[in-house]
Amino acid sequence: MPKGIVLASGSVHRRELLKNAGVDFTVRPSELDERSIEAPLRDSGATPEDVAAVLAEAKASDVAASHPGEIVIGADQTLALGDAVFHKPATMEEARRTLLALSGRTHTLNSAVVLVENGSVTWRHVAVARITMRELEPGFIGRYLAGVGARALTSVGAYQIEREGVQLIEEIEGDYFTIIGLPILPLLQELRRRGEIDG
Repeated sequence: MPKGIVLASGSVHRRELLKNAGVDFTVRPSELDERSIEAPLRDSGATPEDVAAVLAEAKASDVAASHPGEIVIGADQTLALGDAVFHKPATMEEARRTLLALSGRTHTLNSAVVLVENGSVTWRHVAVARITMRELEPGFIGRYLAGVGARALTSVGAYQIEREGVQLIEEIEGDYFTIIGLPILPLLQELRRRGEIDG
């Protein structure tokens, strides 16, 4: 008999991807302080992919503690530009600086997803996408941010590819779901393999 599936994320985008795929699940966002978990990783030589995987696991494990017997999905995404790792901007000024830094360059999005059951990680996957941004004039960045408003603060690169942010992009290597922040194809494959969703 299928187990309950819990999404340990408050991301509207991840929720929509699972819902649109027809998965029956509940949402229980983790309350962990991600930056405090990430801080010691910076000095340990962890790659941005490692950081995404560790954060995804930490969030899933946190929620799984109060959901025994259920499958908890944890997910996280990092954005790397060279050696720099970016986070969701807290202010519009941070969003502006992020877009200026990404302008004309190729950055990497690392999207991790893990499954935790009864305190143990039972599956993990990290998908990578590379995005090359157009050369963005400062004036255009200002107009773009004025148009999208606070939505710019909800994604790690201050852009949303499913909306106006697609105008900022010159080239993509990788799939749409990785960019959104949930590698849903391998996740669905694993859930089918376990008999948790119809396949």
